[in-house]
Amino acid sequence: MPDETLLWYRKPAATWMEALPIGNGRLGAMVFGGVARERLQLNEERVWAGGPWDATNPDARDALPAARRLLAEGRPVEAEALANSSMMSVPLRMPPYQTLGDLFIDFPRGTLPAAVRPTRYRRELDLETAITTVTYRLGETTYRREYFVSAVHQVVVVNLSAEGPALLDCDISLTREAGANVHAVADDAGYAVTMHGRTGVEDGVAFQSTVRIELDGGTAVADGARIVVRGASSVTLRLAAATDQAGEDPDGRVSASLDGASEAMDVLREAHIAEHRSWFGRVSLELRGMPTDARSPREQPTDARLAAVRSGGSDPGLLALYFQYARYLLIASSRPGSLPATLQGIWNDSLTPPWDSKWTININTEMNYWIAEVGNLSECHRPLFDLLDAVRPSGRRTAQVHYGARGFVAHHNLDVWGHTEPVDGAEWGMWPLGSAWLSLHMWDHWAFGRDREFLETRAYPVLREAAEFYLDYLIPHPTDPTMLVSGPSISPENRYILPDGTTGSLCLSPAMDSQIIRELFDRCIQASEILRVDDAFRERVVSARGRLPADRIGPDGRLQEWLEPYAEAEPEHRHLSHLFALHPAGQITPRETPELAMAARRSLEARLSAGSGQTGWSRAWVANFWARLEEGGSAHHHLVALLTGSTAPNLFDLHPPHYFQIDGNFGGASAIAEMLVQSHRGEVHLLPALPASDWVEGRVNGLRARGGYEVDIVWADGLLTGATVWPTISGTCRVRAPRPVNVRAVGRGRRSPGTVPTEGGCVVTFEVEAGRAYRIVPLP
Repeated sequence: MPDETLLWYRKPAATWMEALPIGNGRLGAMVFGGVARERLQLNEERVWAGGPWDATNPDARDALPAARRLLAEGRPVEAEALANSSMMSVPLRMPPYQTLGDLFIDFPRGTLPAAVRPTRYRRELDLETAITTVTYRLGETTYRREYFVSAVHQVVVVNLSAEGPALLDCDISLTREAGANVHAVADDAGYAVTMHGRTGVEDGVAFQSTVRIELDGGTAVADGARIVVRGASSVTLRLAAATDQAGEDPDGRVSASLDGASEAMDVLREAHIAEHRSWFGRVSLELRGMPTDARSPREQPTDARLAAVRSGGSDPGLLALYFQYARYLLIASSRPGSLPATLQGIWNDSLTPPWDSKWTININTEMNYWIAEVGNLSECHRPLFDLLDAVRPSGRRTAQVHYGARGFVAHHNLDVWGHTEPVDGAEWGMWPLGSAWLSLHMWDHWAFGRDREFLETRAYPVLREAAEFYLDYLIPHPTDPTMLVSGPSISPENRYILPDGTTGSLCLSPAMDSQIIRELFDRCIQASEILRVDDAFRERVVSARGRLPADRIGPDGRLQEWLEPYAEAEPEHRHLSHLFALHPAGQITPRETPELAMAARRSLEARLSAGSGQTGWSRAWVANFWARLEEGGSAHHHLVALLTGSTAPNLFDLHPPHYFQIDGNFGGASAIAEMLVQSHRGEVHLLPALPASDWVEGRVNGLRARGGYEVDIVWADGLLTGATVWPTISGTCRVRAPRPVNVRAVGRGRRSPGTVPTEGGCVVTFEVEAGRAYRIVPLP
C-alpha cells in the first residue's frame, strides 16, 4: 500500500478552515479552489504590527521582594495585584502577526448559460510535491489550476489552464482589509498588480506584494486596481512579497524575487518539487488495521474520512496522513533563514488573530518543534534557535531590569520585535521559564545529531546564559533555607485554592518550574563535561541543582502541581504542566521511577476524568504522555479523539470555539512517533507504545533517534518483525525491543557487532560504525 500523502475534496472550500495551506517558510497561502472566484489568502512572515520599543517596567525589580514576601505569607491575591501594578510590561500586550491580504481571481461566465454547472470537481494537496491542484469541467472544457510556493525562487506560483473549446477569462486583484493601496499596470513591460502599505498608522512595518501575470494567448488590460484577462489558453501568476521589518527594501526584494522567477512554469515546478522532496521524502509511514472487505478509506475524500472516524469508523491511514501532514506543515512554515512557526504556523487571515498569532512559549511553540528531530526535519528547528539568539539581548535587559539578575530571561510570549517581558497579566505572563524551555530544544538538536561544533558554538552558550539567570533568580525557601525556590511564578495559566478558600495563581516553585530548571541544569552540566569547560560554573550549577524541590506525590497519590498539595480551581484545566517531567523531559519513566510514573498517571487520569483535553494541543500532549507511559491503546484513543474533536476539514488543529492552532498538528504527529520509537533514556526503544489491535501491520522508515541514529521498523500481527538502525556516528548502541532480538551487521566482510543481550534478549548492546546498517532480527 502506498504512503498516505494526499488530502483531497470534491468541492471548493467554503471557509478558511477548509482551504489548503501552501508555504515556503517565509510566504504562505491558503487556497480555496472556488470555481467562479478563486481566493488565495496570503501571508508573509514579517507582516507584524508594533515596533521594537523598550517594554521593561522600571518598578519591577523593587516590587520583587514584596511579591515574594506576600507569597510566603500565603497572600497570593495581593501578590498578584502587586505584580499587575508594578511588574508587567509597559505596554501590557504584544503586537500581532497579521495577514498580508488576498489574491482574488474572478472567472466571469461569459456566454455560458447559468444552468451549466461544474462537474468532476476535485481539489487536492499532494504532500509529496507540495502542490495544490484544482480541476473541474464546465461545459465541454476542462479547467486545471496548480498552486505552490517555491522555496527555490521565493514566489507563490499559480498556473491556470483550459483544455477544450473555451478559453480563460479572469480578473486578477489584490486586496487587504486595511492599510494598503493597490494599483495595476499593463504595458509593454508586462502585466502586474501591486499592493503596498503599512501595518500601523505610526508604527508597524511597510510591506509590498506584487503579482506578475504571464499569458499564453489572449489579451490583458489594467482596469483600476485589477488586471482583466480575456481569451487566454493559460495564465501563470508569480507573486512575491516582502517587508522592511528586518531592514530590507520591500520593493527591491519583491522585484529581485520576481526577476529571479522568470523561468517557464515547468522549470519552476520541477525545481520546487525536487527541493521539497529532499525534505519530505526522508520519512515514510504506513499504518494498517484489520483487513476488511469494505472499501478502502483512502478512496474517500479527506473530509468524508474524517466524518467516518467521527461516526466510529477505524482509519489508521488517516493518522498516517495526519503525521505526514504535520511534517509538511513544518517544512512549509519553518525553514533555515525563516522565522519559526507561530501559533498558526505561517497561515493567518486576520489583522487581530486569536492570541495575536505570536510565539506562546509556555507549551505551544515548543510543541511546534517536537516533531522536528524525530521526524527527520532537524533543519526546520534552526529558525527557533535563530529566534533565541535574536531575543537574548532583550532577555538580558529584562533579567536585569525586572529581577536584578544576570543571564537572559523570557516569559510566556515572544514577538518578532524580541520583547521578553511578562505580558497580558500576572495570571498568564508572570512565568519566567520560557527561555529555559526553549533553550532545551538546542540540547535536543545536539542529542539527535551529536554535532559537537553546534553544541560548542550555539547550544552551550545559550544553555549557560539561561542557567545563569536562574542561579541568580532562585532564593532560599522562606521556611526551609536548604531548598532553592523560584517565584513569583505560576503553573502556566492554572489556579489553586488555599485551605481558606482563597484562589491564587502566583506561587513559589510550581512543579513545572523545578522540573524545567532541573532539566536545564542537567544539560548545562552534561554539556560542560563534554566540552571540558567551565569547571567552576559547573560546580555552582551542581550545587544549585541539588537544592531544587523534588517532585512530590500528594496525599491522593497524584503528582503535585504546586509545592503544597493545593486543590485545583479548574480540575479540568487544559495545561498539564506538572507532567513536563514525563514529557517532553525524561525525568519520569515507568522503569526508572515507577512511583513517580504511577503518580503522573493518576494526575493524568484525574485531569481527563474532569474533562481536560478539550483543546487540540492539550489532547495531543495527553497522547504523548500515554506514549511515554508505554500505554499504546490509551495513546491511540486520544489521537482518535484529536481527530474527532479538534480537527478541521483541512486537518488543521482546532482550539475552542473554532480557532486554528498549529501546535496540535505537530503534537499529534509527535505522539505517533513516540508510539513507534523513543530514545530519551539512552537507548533506542522500538515500538514502545504500539496499539497492536489498531495498528495491526505497518512500517516506518527514516525516523531519527537520539545518539545519531535513523531507524526503520516493520511489524505485523501487532509484533515486531524487523528493524534497521543506521548510525551517523560510531560508538555503542543500545536497543530495546518488545521481543527477544539479535543484531546483524549488513554487508559482507564485516566483523560482528559484538552483541551483548540482556533482559531476556529484549535489550541488546552492540558497537556500531557510522555509515553502516544494523538489522534487528526477532529470535524464533
